[in-house]
Amino acid sequence: MNESQSSETREHTFAEEFQSAGPPADHLEVDDLKNVRLTFTADLGEAGLTVRDILELRVGSVIPLSKLAGEMTDLYVNGIPLARGEVVVIADTLHVRVSEVLGVAEEEKEPGEGV
Repeated sequence: MNESQSSETREHTFAEEFQSAGPPADHLEVDDLKNVRLTFTADLGEAGLTVRDILELRVGSVIPLSKLAGEMTDLYVNGIPLARGEVVVIADTLHVRVSEVLGVAEEEKEPGEGV
C-alpha cells in the first residue's frame, strides 16, 4: 500500500428513505372491473368427422356430439377452468346448471349447494 491509501476502516451512515404507507395513486376498485368482457365457454362434447363429412356440411346440418343432456361438462373463462355443471335443456335451448366451482372449499359453499 502506498501512503495515500489508508488501511483504516471508516463508518458511513446512509440516509433512510421512507415510503408512504398510503394507497397507490392508481388504485382499482371492483366496480372498475364490472364492464371487462371475458369469454365464457362450456365443453358440450366433440364429434369425430371425416373430411368427407366436413365437406358435406350445409346450413341445417346436425352434428351429434358426445355429451347428452344431464351429463357433466367443464366451464371455462378465457380458457381457464372455472367450474363444472350439468347440461340441461329448457324450452329447446341448452343450458348448464353450475354444480361445482373449482377452488371453492366445501365449508365456503352456501347451505344447500352441491350434494
